[in-house]
Formats: sequence, C-alpha cells, structure tokens
Amino acid sequence: MPDLLPDRVQPLNDRAPAGQAEYVLYWMEQSKRARHNPALERGLQHANEHDLPLLVVVGLMDEGPEANLRHYTFVLEGLRETQQRLAARGLQLVVQHGSPDEVALRYADDAAVLVTDRGYLRHQKQWRARVAEAAPCRVEQVEGDVVVPVETATEKAEYAARTLRPKIHEHLERCLQLPPEVPVETSSLGLDGDAGLDLSTLSTVLDSLEMNRSVAPVSSLYRGGAPEAERILEDFLGEHLEGYDGNRNQIHSHAVSHMSKYLHAGQISPVWLARQVQQADGPEADTESYIEELVVRRELAMNHVHFRPDTYDSYSCLPEWARESLAEHAEDEREYVYSRAELEQGDTHDPYWNAAMKEMRETGYMHNYMRMYWGKKILEWSPDPHTAYTRTLALNNTYFLDGRDPNSFANVAWVFGLHDRGWKERPVYGKVRYMSQGGLKRKADPDAYVEKVDRLAARAQSA
Repeated sequence: MPDLLPDRVQPLNDRAPAGQAEYVLYWMEQSKRARHNPALERGLQHANEHDLPLLVVVGLMDEGPEANLRHYTFVLEGLRETQQRLAARGLQLVVQHGSPDEVALRYADDAAVLVTDRGYLRHQKQWRARVAEAAPCRVEQVEGDVVVPVETATEKAEYAARTLRPKIHEHLERCLQLPPEVPVETSSLGLDGDAGLDLSTLSTVLDSLEMNRSVAPVSSLYRGGAPEAERILEDFLGEHLEGYDGNRNQIHSHAVSHMSKYLHAGQISPVWLARQVQQADGPEADTESYIEELVVRRELAMNHVHFRPDTYDSYSCLPEWARESLAEHAEDEREYVYSRAELEQGDTHDPYWNAAMKEMRETGYMHNYMRMYWGKKILEWSPDPHTAYTRTLALNNTYFLDGRDPNSFANVAWVFGLHDRGWKERPVYGKVRYMSQGGLKRKADPDAYVEKVDRLAARAQSA
C-alpha cells in the first residue's frame, strides 16, 4: 500500500489480519473528520484488499478527561457533520456511548483489521495500548494530525523552536502531501447492528451523558465541524492573510484564523490547512509566518507531550533553571495576590487582563498574544509559582475550546520557562520572561481590545 507516507503508519501489534470477518474497522478517536484523513484512507485500502466494508466507530464517554458541556457540544457538532460526509461516501459512522477503547474492542471481534488514528496525550496512548493488546486482529495506527510525524523530526524532547525548526524543514515538503481518496468498493451503510447514538438531535445526546455542565457552549460564535472551519478559513485567507505577520500580535485586530479549536478536535487536517495557506498566494512573509505557527510551534508542543509522557502536565516538566529561579523567588512580596475565584471572574485591578479572562470565559477563545500576558500575570498574582501553574492550566482547560491539548500543556509551561531561556532576573519571576502592562500598551491597543471583547461577549450571551 504505497500511497500513504510510510512514516505515518505504525503497527501496534504483530497479529495478522483476521481470516473470518465482517468488516475492516476504523476506530476514529483523534482525527474526527471525513476528509484529508490518512487513517480513514488506510482503512479503506485494507477494506478493498479484503473485499469488505469499512465500518467507522467512535466512543463517546461520560466525564471525558477535563471535558465539559462546552467541549462536548463542539465535538458533537463536528461528529454530526462527519457522519453526514461519510454517509455520502457510502460509509457508516456509529457513535457509541462508552470509553473509546472499550467501544473499539466491542467491535474488534468482527474486524479483519483495526485501524486507528494517533493522539499524543497520556490517556490516548493508554487507550491504544489496551486495544492493541486485547484486539484479536492486526491493529495499525496512522498519524494524521501533525505535518511531520514526531519521530520523523527528532528522537528527543527539543529544547526550543530554534532546535526543532531545521529538523521540521528537512522533511516539510515531503510531508505536505494529502492522502489520496480511496474509492469505496463496498458500502458499509447496510451493515446490521446497533446504529448508535442519534446525532440528529444533539441536545438529546448531550442530556444522556454525564458531564460537567457548568460551562456553557459558544456555538453562536464558534460552531464545531469541518464545514464551519472551511468557511472561517476562506474568510481569513481572503481578508486577513495579507499582513498576518505584522498583525498577528495586534490583539484588537481580526488577523487570526481560529483554526486551533478545529485542529484540536481533529476536524481539519494540518496538512490540508498548510496547503490552503500556501495556495492562497499571499505575501511570502505572511505565509511563512503562518506555517511557522502551524507546523513548527504546534509540533513543538506535540514533541513536548510525546517525549515527556509522565510530566507534560505537571510543574516538574519545567527546565531546571526555571524551577530553581522560581523557587528562589517563591516568597517574594507580591503587590497583588488574588484567589482563583477572583481570577476566574476577572475581578482584578487590570482591565486588560480582566477582558482577556472575559473573552476566555464567554467565548472559549483568547487572542494568542493575550494568552501570554494572561498567563504571566497569574504567575505574578498567585501566592507561589506552583499554585500559579495549577491555576493557569485548570482555567485553560476549563474554558478554551482548544484546551486539553498538547498546545495547552506546552503553552502553559512556556509561561513558566519551558522552551525559553533565562532573562534578566527580577522579583517574583526570577529569570523567567516577564510581561508588563506597559509593554502591552506599547505593542498593541488594549483599549480597543476591551471594546472588541465586550462586543463578542454580548453576542455570546444573547444567543
């Protein structure tokens, strides 16, 4: 099967395909999309080779890791669109209530081959290891959510973007290839069995699941699904790609693509996204700046969680110099100290920080430059750096649509020194990079940002 980039395909066990089977199984977990999906196309290759239909299954569990109603709504909106697009190709997608690994094993007994996509977080690796061990058939993992597969780029945790960048670019052109769309020779729409959850009425599905319901959906601003991502991207490429390099840190502007949430949910392919940006024929500096963020910076985060599997979400993942410096200043006097509740409600002395928290809380998004400022101030206003780290990660994962992601863990850790170097020593921060309100005012227009956030929040609340 030579059509897929070989680097993307990994056998997870050494079993042969099952001789007696009803279908080839694609266990969809990370790459929840119907297009530009290497795992899906690999499954179809196997299905055609065995003269079998391809069945696609998704497990939807109660109380997903740190997930709440906001996250579940976005994911289900995307799954509904994916189910419709797959049906148009003659493929059945069954969404079953249950832990993803348990659902996969529930269907594995009748599968000739089980294909799955790849996720880098601890629980995702554990799910795949369990399925590979317990499934009676061959299990393959196909990478579809980074441009350059992590081990292709490097065999170790990289120190910073500057050390990963040349290794990424060595393989970038070769890896920017979309998987060919494999013809569906045998439809799976007529397969007998449990039809799974009915996604036509998402409110009914959501009501049936046990989850944290304290954080409201934001569908009036950001609706899940590949069609919505494609619409937003088209607007960005037409209106905001030109000038992106100079405007991406202008917090009051609209020079952002909003693709991170769709990438996080696996609803679009990073390879497809990179190619769309390249083919838009924008100014070279703007295209290169976007590719840097999409590929080098994003895949540095994947590198972080993959090569630090036990510590990527803990304070101990920070480099030794940062932990030592922060420890030396842990008891420094702080001009302001806030509780987590005060932070969560945006009840501080800083109107710009409060606006950032409002944007996050009410819209599920925050401008990337403000995310840095937001995190740095939590470090400054918490009683100690360990508490600050815990608060920053918890708030990030609770409210952001793209939270609970490798980028979340790497970006929060960056606030405390990961993938950075030591700077001029100062109180509280030690040698960790400092950000100030004065610097924010020099580089951006925070008053215009406050006005923009108020408009967005009003729109979200009125829906």
